[in-house]
Amino acid sequence: MGLRAHAAFSAGCGNEIANGGTNATESDCNFACTGDASEICGAGNRLSVYWDGVAPPPPPITVASVGEWESLGCFNDSVNARVLTVGVDVPGPFTVEGCTQACFNDNFPIAGMEFATQCFCDTGIQNGGAPTPLTDCNMACSGNSSEFCGGPNRLNVYNFTGTLSGPPNTGGGGGGGGGATPIDVAPVKTGLAEGWSYAACYVDNAFGRTMATQLPDDQTVTVESCITSCQSQNLTLAGLEFGVQCFCGNALIDGAVPGDEDTCNMACGGSSTEACGGPNRLSVYTHTGTVVALPVPTPLNSSLPGQWEYKGCLQEPDGLRVFPYQNIFTNNNTIEGCLNLCASFGFPAAGAEFGDECWCGDITDVDNDAAGFADPSLCNIACSGDPIHLCGGEARLQLYEWNGVMNDWHTPENTGRYEFFVPGVVVPLIVTLGINNKVTFVEKFGTSEFTNSTGAYELDLSLVNDFEKTWRTMHVKSDVFCSAGLVLPDRKGRQLVVGGWSLDSTFGVRLYTPDGSAGVNGTNDWEENVQELKLQRGRWYPSSLVLSNGSVLVVGGEEGSNGAPEPTLEILPTPVGGPTFLFMDWLNRTDPNNLYPFLHMLPSGNLFVGYYNEARILNPATFDTIKTLPNMPGSVTSFLAGRTYPLEGTAVLFPQHAPYTDPLTVLVCGGSNFGVALDNCVSIQPEAENPQWVLERMPSKRVMTCMSTTALPDGTFLIVNGAQQGVAGFGLATDPNFQALLYDPSQAVGSRISILNTTIVARLYHSEATLLPDGRVLISGSDPQTPGLPEETRVEVYIPPYLTDGRQQPSFTIQQNDWQYGGQYTFTVDLPQGTTDTMRVSLIAGNSMGMRTLFPEFSCNGNTCTVTAPPNSFVSPPGWFQMFVLDGPTPSHSNWVRIGGDPGALGNWPDFPDFTLPGTGPV
Repeated sequence: MGLRAHAAFSAGCGNEIANGGTNATESDCNFACTGDASEICGAGNRLSVYWDGVAPPPPPITVASVGEWESLGCFNDSVNARVLTVGVDVPGPFTVEGCTQACFNDNFPIAGMEFATQCFCDTGIQNGGAPTPLTDCNMACSGNSSEFCGGPNRLNVYNFTGTLSGPPNTGGGGGGGGGATPIDVAPVKTGLAEGWSYAACYVDNAFGRTMATQLPDDQTVTVESCITSCQSQNLTLAGLEFGVQCFCGNALIDGAVPGDEDTCNMACGGSSTEACGGPNRLSVYTHTGTVVALPVPTPLNSSLPGQWEYKGCLQEPDGLRVFPYQNIFTNNNTIEGCLNLCASFGFPAAGAEFGDECWCGDITDVDNDAAGFADPSLCNIACSGDPIHLCGGEARLQLYEWNGVMNDWHTPENTGRYEFFVPGVVVPLIVTLGINNKVTFVEKFGTSEFTNSTGAYELDLSLVNDFEKTWRTMHVKSDVFCSAGLVLPDRKGRQLVVGGWSLDSTFGVRLYTPDGSAGVNGTNDWEENVQELKLQRGRWYPSSLVLSNGSVLVVGGEEGSNGAPEPTLEILPTPVGGPTFLFMDWLNRTDPNNLYPFLHMLPSGNLFVGYYNEARILNPATFDTIKTLPNMPGSVTSFLAGRTYPLEGTAVLFPQHAPYTDPLTVLVCGGSNFGVALDNCVSIQPEAENPQWVLERMPSKRVMTCMSTTALPDGTFLIVNGAQQGVAGFGLATDPNFQALLYDPSQAVGSRISILNTTIVARLYHSEATLLPDGRVLISGSDPQTPGLPEETRVEVYIPPYLTDGRQQPSFTIQQNDWQYGGQYTFTVDLPQGTTDTMRVSLIAGNSMGMRTLFPEFSCNGNTCTVTAPPNSFVSPPGWFQMFVLDGPTPSHSNWVRIGGDPGALGNWPDFPDFTLPGTGPV
């Protein structure tokens, strides 16, 4: 049998520790099981070993006698001077019993087994054969691991002590052709278990094994015991062969045909009067009264699903694999199922192998296969779930390819570009554009590579050509490592950061009020006092969201760096009468793969939360579950792949268009299957009648951060940064992804992704993408702690294609920037290229945590236009939005507007003397 290369770090079985295996340090085994992340399943070159407490079966022995055959011991042999000169075939599994029977059938008194699978006969020892140490015969019989069948150039030799029926049959090589006296046995036709009856004697191995399930050889087997074994497995056919073999199934396969009844002439090992088949003959019993005999399996080459086409039998190159993704379906592999699986994950090439393996990949994988196609007869193993069709062979793939375009990835001429923007001063953890149009960077200053870091800085976009002036030093008091951040809906657009790395920092609540203007430094700094203001529960990797009532929801995390789970949620400002945090069993159950959960307000007023590979809808008042959504599809090889930290992807909402009646779509891209980065996005409409995830393949794999995707003013999304291997975290990812992608929700599924430009800067863990007021995207950060991949302080911008096509950006002015729901507000536009007939208006709020895009209704009279604010706090939770005007594809610079006011009165929070409050009046 050929080698089988299953998934890395797979399970193994045995009766002993072999090949010099020794104990290793317990901590070396540190890989979570893919089926249960709370259990350890070894590691690279490490096994978690378990013993069932039962002594293993004894090792193989040299059988002393088989009936009237007596062992003479182990003899030397040579291919050029055979000690036993007549080679014979042994039907069925190779055993001592089978070889001696074959020699008996040809009337030879000497039998010998060699190389575990070779049988020789003779009338005596020839060519100087002589005994050697018994330990030289050390190979177990291929058909019975409890017996030795010789060794390399060594024979286990047996002598027949009874009387043969005639002279040796020297016609050569057939085995069983020598006219042995038939054994007086008969099939059992009475006294069988209820419903069972004898069917017939069938030929085995005419085209392949006739029954799929073989039980271990049993020297005491009877017809009755074989039937009992098959019935216990709910199988309806039982077959016996070679006197000691029992087979079970529901049908005969591989072109089984009836044989002459007198060829099923071997007595059962446990009953000398019962017939238990013969050489290549099965005594078959049925529980249904009939026997279904299936034809020889053939390739499935017609009536295939979708646009699949059969290509042939492809050989694997020297033990390597053609395709990267393997699934094993022990009992239910079919060609249709395999092709549908691969297609559902966007793979246009597929192959089946070894009967139970389904492989997925790309047509380029086939093109790179130097081994090429094999003789079709070498794809000869029936599918485990479809015995009349072939699923490859040993290291041979039954190959299929999609005839058409499966992934319509666009490669536009205008791809935009990366540009170096400004030297950085730290590696940021959270990057936020303030309503003063400056960008704040907060970093993990307690573990910063700069000993003099203050943990917070502000970038003046207008002064990037003067490094000494463009950065303003700010301060935080505790380490914000792996905290959550957002912009509050109060009148000053304060920035909030909650949680942190350890101790007091995990309880941290930090506030900054943006001030200053372009070219003019502000004077405000971050405000924080854990003695006065803190979370109820310490949190590392929480998420936060502004709710429709204007309060702030904080969800999940752990109790400090790699600590115990914190499976709760709480509200800011903290309600009176505490404690008021709530335990969530679904967070507790999925720790540690649910950190930085995805949070979004839905147009119904309910709350979407995505965590690990699950999602649900919560009541925003009680936080009870309203609906549990289907699990997110993961990788083609495992549904256990995750999307939230540390198997990290990113989530955004599709744009909402007035009148906001269409179901809202949540998009999640990237993640990892415990080290194998995902190459797909999934989307769902949570409040549809029967919500289901839709999967779209990306051109490359990407495990990233939750801030690696940003909404653009035209309703598209820019996807950047990340790695093509590993998971999020320190030292856990390599192979940077340098390619930018553009995702366009307005296109059809499968045609939404365009391949944009590349950078030379590796950006992995702790990297960000931030939309700027002029429509460019700030690209920052990277702190992988991976050898060869340094902490990255350089700051780039990505200039999307809508700014590199030679068109001039439009402009607009608006006087009122404090909007009420449903209100109408006037603005004036200047459109260099188009008219207001082709103009659009977009509103974008937040960073990647809770980012939201709206396209409101507007009307124009000349260059004076009126825009209508969204209707309520469910469609648009209260907050600050960047308003853009688009002249065709080209966006303006943004103006800030606040929608929905400050219903939670956050402007009066927190009421402590060392916090500056903006109040709750109008902007």
